[in-house]
Amino acid sequence: MPADVRPIARALLSVSDKTGLVAFAERLAAQGVELISTGGTRKALADAGLKVMDVADLTGFPEMMDGRVKTLHPRVHGGILAVRDDAGHRASMSEHGIAPIDLVVVNLYPFEATVARGASYEDCVENIDVGGPAMIRAAAKNHADVAVVVDPASYDLVLAEFAAQGGTTLATRRKLAQLAFARTATYDAAIASWFASVEGTFAPDTRVFGGTLAEALRYGENPHQDAAFYLGSSARAGVATARQLQGKALSYNNLNDTDAAFEAVAEFDPTRTAAVVIVKHANPCGVAEGVNLEEAYRKALACDPTSAFGGIVALNRTLDAEAARAIVEIFTEVIVAPGATEEAVAIVGAKKNLRLLVTGELPDPRAGGLAFKSLAGGFLVQSRDNAVVDDMELKVVTKRAPTNAELADMAFAFRVAKHVKSNAIVYAKDLVTVGIGAGQMSRVDSARIAAAKAREAAVAAGLAAPLTKGSVVASDAFFPFADGLLVAVEAGATAVIQPGGSMRDNEVIAAADEAGLAMVFTGVRHFRH
Repeated sequence: MPADVRPIARALLSVSDKTGLVAFAERLAAQGVELISTGGTRKALADAGLKVMDVADLTGFPEMMDGRVKTLHPRVHGGILAVRDDAGHRASMSEHGIAPIDLVVVNLYPFEATVARGASYEDCVENIDVGGPAMIRAAAKNHADVAVVVDPASYDLVLAEFAAQGGTTLATRRKLAQLAFARTATYDAAIASWFASVEGTFAPDTRVFGGTLAEALRYGENPHQDAAFYLGSSARAGVATARQLQGKALSYNNLNDTDAAFEAVAEFDPTRTAAVVIVKHANPCGVAEGVNLEEAYRKALACDPTSAFGGIVALNRTLDAEAARAIVEIFTEVIVAPGATEEAVAIVGAKKNLRLLVTGELPDPRAGGLAFKSLAGGFLVQSRDNAVVDDMELKVVTKRAPTNAELADMAFAFRVAKHVKSNAIVYAKDLVTVGIGAGQMSRVDSARIAAAKAREAAVAAGLAAPLTKGSVVASDAFFPFADGLLVAVEAGATAVIQPGGSMRDNEVIAAADEAGLAMVFTGVRHFRH
């Protein structure tokens, strides 16, 4: 046996998630491993006909205090923590009747799931595991001699190595120790975050996050950057919950853009309308509502067909065959939707590299949660922008009030502006974007770029007039001067929706009145950096 291989003579098993437990324990027992267990785990093994020692028989103490005290004992922790090559440790084990434990298989009380189902404060507290993390950390610390398993996904690795080597290698024990410490860290992070929420503290002195690896990515935004995708403990519907039905692996940029597209399309209630969002580099380049997805897609595409090439298409309803045929007419990187018909899947399948993701549902745009981004040496945390235009009280500030058609287009345009990088300007007409200006240092530049995009789209469609003629315009933040508004007037816009709140609001309102525009203030800003 290689010097770094440690045999497995005794294993302690205590798990909440019993997936694969009996089969795993049977394989260990078949190799002559002595099994020790607790409570429900011991019962499950005994019911399967396995010989298993109760921890109470090992420690000489019964499980007590409603299960809070059972494994916190020197005969458990001494057996785990003892350094096998240390003479003093061996002497202590001999003196106190402590036998070594070579494998610790523990997964924790389901605290995260308990919180997620809205359990009472008392139930959540009772599902904070104490003995489990203590055993996991002890075994992980002593990985030179002890293997620790915290996830049923690791069972096959241990069994394969045990069969081949007669024990576990140091490399495997180190890998398992890393997984173990990561699990206890994310577990404690979830508990700390829950306590902060219970206390109503948005900014606790220490903020911790945890995530589970979904996929190691080939590279990040650029080939020289490493990247990986992690799942949070409370994932929103979207890329975190999606099933990829076909296509090549998603890249860092694909995931980022797909998330942006799906969050944007979730603003449109699928029971009210079919909606499609086309995204390029995390910005919408075409958005439309329609009587069906195909119509919505073709209208969205007409807004900026050049940028849509190689983009991400998000739909708020199940992808059907008609929409699928339209989408595959040009090169598209990703399609994401709540679902897809069999016929649509077959149509998309003809494009072997095109990724098709289904999520099962749309995220709730009104839901809370956290958003964060890294800084040098730290990170910023904020609550999600869950403001929805339907919930806002629109204030008419001009002499002319908007028509019902203009109001509908205003709400549509402001929905889109929420998901466009600041400074954001969105022109819309008949529930379709006709020009989008994004990410400029000057709002007037965004207005000009959006108008120029609309002129280009009109030429591409063979139209004489720019698409912005008779449109409404939305701004994610107030117009600091009247110049941006005047660009919209020149483009042919007839109505404006913006947050308001500038020192020069009166000048902007006067300019709108002079041009005969209708303008409403939302009182809500949608900066997106």
